Amino acid sequence: MKKPWNIINLPVYSLATYNGDQMNMNICTYVSSVSMHPKKYMIALYRGTKTLQNMVETEIAVLQLLSAQQYRLIQVLGRKSGYTYDKRAYLNKKLLLEFWKDYPVLKNTSARLLLHKESSMACGDHVLFLFNVLSTASYTTDYLTIDTLREHKKISI
Repeated sequence: MKKPWNIINLPVYSLATYNGDQMNMNICTYVSSVSMHPKKYMIALYRGTKTLQNMVETEIAVLQLLSAQQYRLIQVLGRKSGYTYDKRAYLNKKLLLEFWKDYPVLKNTSARLLLHKESSMACGDHVLFLFNVLSTASYTTDYLTIDTLREHKKISI
């Protein structure tokens, strides 16, 4: 039997973080809208990651709701460390990046949110960030989910 937190078919996001000329993207599912007016999101980032380091040092990030066709990106964005692997170089080489609101982001996502960091707090093996939503764009409802990753054998939970 699945643990309660693995029963729900969560959407899969990538958080793009920027620190000077550095960029990193990860995979995150600990994401939730927490306020309607003003619109706010909370995102938990795993300790010891380049994404967390970038987010601690900067104020802006782009949350990308991945499309169902982007399930293959899990190998690079979720299983490789930004400390040892240049994800931006890989994404550029594969022609998977474009600019949105002056930030490099993934092409063909289901949605994007430009975020401004409001606060953070330690939460076990993650750090929880609260963000204000500055801008959004929605493109398709065909978004990537945990179940899609299971079907493609990218995860086993």
